[in-house]
Amino acid sequence: MIATLLEVRGVRHTVLVSPAGEVVASAGMSEAQISSELNLVAAGRAVIGSLQSQMASESWQEIVLDVDDGPVLLTPHGDQVLLTAFDEVANLGRVRFAVRKLLGLA
Repeated sequence: MIATLLEVRGVRHTVLVSPAGEVVASAGMSEAQISSELNLVAAGRAVIGSLQSQMASESWQEIVLDVDDGPVLLTPHGDQVLLTAFDEVANLGRVRFAVRKLLGLA
């Protein structure tokens, strides 16, 4: 399912993470990258939780983090989080559209 995101220009890899922090599905990633990306999702969830608490919001749409290896888009999918890593922020619109289409939101 998520492997189709690799067809989008600029997408490097993607991983769907369960609430327990386990990989549900991944594409384009080496085993060495998985641990780093799981840590990034955990940190993203902490930031999102803090923002939701401060803003009294029960849901979130997405968050973009620009880290050393390039930008990543974190998108909720039920109680899971889809991380999509891509090459440059200029491709954000294309990546967002592809993710929303994949998740049935577009």
